[in-house]
Amino acid sequence: MKLAAVALMAGASTAAMAETTVIHAGELLAVPGKAPLKAQTLVIEDGKVKAVVDGYRDAASFGADAKYLDLKDRFVMPGMMDMHVHLQGELGGDKYRNQVLLSKEDLGMQSIMYAQRTLDAGFTTVRECGSDTDQMYAFRDAVEKGWVMGPRIIAAGHVAITGGHIDVDGMNHELLDLYTNKEEVCDGADDCTRATRHAIKYGADLIKIASTGGVLSDIATGTGQQMTDDEIKAVVEAAHAMGRKVASHAHAAAGINAALRAGVDSIEHGSYADDESFKLFKKTGAYLVPTLLAGQTVVDLANNTDVLSPAQEEKALAVGEAMKANIAKAVKAGVKIAYGTDSGVSHHGENAREAVLMVEAGMTPMQVLESATVAAADLIGKSDSLGTLEPGKAADIIATSASPLGDIKELLDVDFVMKGGKVVKQK
Repeated sequence: MKLAAVALMAGASTAAMAETTVIHAGELLAVPGKAPLKAQTLVIEDGKVKAVVDGYRDAASFGADAKYLDLKDRFVMPGMMDMHVHLQGELGGDKYRNQVLLSKEDLGMQSIMYAQRTLDAGFTTVRECGSDTDQMYAFRDAVEKGWVMGPRIIAAGHVAITGGHIDVDGMNHELLDLYTNKEEVCDGADDCTRATRHAIKYGADLIKIASTGGVLSDIATGTGQQMTDDEIKAVVEAAHAMGRKVASHAHAAAGINAALRAGVDSIEHGSYADDESFKLFKKTGAYLVPTLLAGQTVVDLANNTDVLSPAQEEKALAVGEAMKANIAKAVKAGVKIAYGTDSGVSHHGENAREAVLMVEAGMTPMQVLESATVAAADLIGKSDSLGTLEPGKAADIIATSASPLGDIKELLDVDFVMKGGKVVKQK
């Protein structure tokens, strides 16, 4: 009986310590894809949504110590998610210089700044698709433990073929040898199985590969398929066997289709997807992460600066236009779209510009919001905790002064950000 009494007292103490916040939302899009509702009350308890109630309910009715936030003049929705970012840098005149001048520790500190800009822009979860993995796993864990502020991070481990897009390039031979991560570079199916298992052992939430060449590889190897079908299949099988998804950077149709046939979970960019690609997307259920902002950014850099090398410029001008043309075809074909910017190519904190480009390319504002919430949560396997504002899910909440369903550019200026029940930005 004494033990039971102690347990009961502990439970009562925990309940008394519960932090409750009550939000009055003028317009609430609790579930993107469904119609928003007017005059709603959100009840947040211990970082999660406890209830969504019609009308404006008195905060005191949910507890004497309940905090109150007045968003009656705002459009309220789930925090957005960016499925393709690179938090450890930004493309520009200093990028390659900083790779030499800044230590790994410096770059790790810099990524905290970029992550804060991303969170302030309304992106409460990101999928990190290409940074120093040891640094990023530590950053991910620090955010999860509450040691530093930042968006929730889903961190990728990398598997690259020698000389492929994810491998190191554009340096003299001594630096190439110094900067190459030999554990993540593989050649042949068996070696790629090893590299995949190694990445998972050391903390990868997912595996990122490049089945084709890339624009920013400073080497004139084009954007066609580079990994062999067997190498891609080996990565996918090894990752799936250990409960990890696979994202494949892919521009050319042959590389897109090879990756889809192998069973990857998402295609990043998908610039030259063809009719076969769209059929494979539908058959496998894989997502397309378009990254239109990256395409626009590299075109602007090629046309207006000397940041890119001649090899990069040639690829940038071709791929940038292809990206924009193909997303409308993908949407029409019924391909699942998840929001992703490739920020780090573009500036961090400007992630919402992707939404504007997606609408310009033919998507509706609601489709864009779904891609950044419900679809993104599904892609990372977290639909049970993220993507909507329903009871039991994380209280990741943003607000704008007017509805982005009427003007998608409202997302460019987010007024309010809450992550896990904690307010991190409020105008």
